[in-house]
Amino acid sequence: MDRPLGNTMKNSNRLLIIVSFLYLILPVCSGQDPYQWITTLPKPWTLSENQVSELLPKFHERFPDFHQRLKAINLWRVGTPYGIFKLGEEIEPDPDPILRIDTSDCTVHVLTSIAFTNSKDWVQTRNNMIDIHYKADDKGEKFPTFKSRWHYTSDRITYNPYTQDKTLSLIGRSFLDSVRITLNKKTDGSEFLDLAWSHNRTVYFIPNDKIDKHFLHSLPEICGIAFVRRSYFGMGIVIAHEGVLIDRSNLIHASSEKKETVNEDFMRYYFRDDGPVFDGLMIYEFVNI
Repeated sequence: MDRPLGNTMKNSNRLLIIVSFLYLILPVCSGQDPYQWITTLPKPWTLSENQVSELLPKFHERFPDFHQRLKAINLWRVGTPYGIFKLGEEIEPDPDPILRIDTSDCTVHVLTSIAFTNSKDWVQTRNNMIDIHYKADDKGEKFPTFKSRWHYTSDRITYNPYTQDKTLSLIGRSFLDSVRITLNKKTDGSEFLDLAWSHNRTVYFIPNDKIDKHFLHSLPEICGIAFVRRSYFGMGIVIAHEGVLIDRSNLIHASSEKKETVNEDFMRYYFRDDGPVFDGLMIYEFVNI
């Protein structure tokens, strides 16, 4: 007697679920590094928009956890050619594309990685990039314009829901350094960027004498790091660079020195023979929205 069609379909669905489950857990059960898969992928800067759309769902399948997927996207993007100020609004005064994968600077690397992590195709990534990279207007709507862009990392870390400042929760306030600053206002009172905007606030940051391997071990497996430079304060700027710390040890960032996105030991990058490269750190976490 033929098996009823309904039972056959149920059994097929069960088998599909089991196979999918095994596909996801097999690397973990076998002790294989799940991120090794990334080395088999084509380099992102060589891909078309359609090819990126075909690949993004596989990241979701392999890494259903948001933070693990963000780490995977960061690792995949290592080697991306460096290019500064290469994103815009596709209209004047900055006609560069809203989303691209062929080049990156430090902030573009961070924000684009978040957008890819939250998306399953190119169009969704572009829409998410607008949501991440721009401030809402008085009606709560977001439009990609030069003036509505999150230009200042310290401002974004504090107020953008995708990147949340954790600096004050890591070390007691008495051990932190701080600066009272008006963002986007230079010491002569003029604007650094033509935004018709400034923001007067106190920014706290972790001083260099508190940064060591013990401190790194207190951080999440993946988090954002923003680098403070005191010489920028007079321009109304706090942050000179940013990147992503993984495994409490390695920094993935778009390097102007090496002209590409790199994965390198944080302590060796930050503390050079002639001293620290920067004057302190802000630490932020990535929020899954």
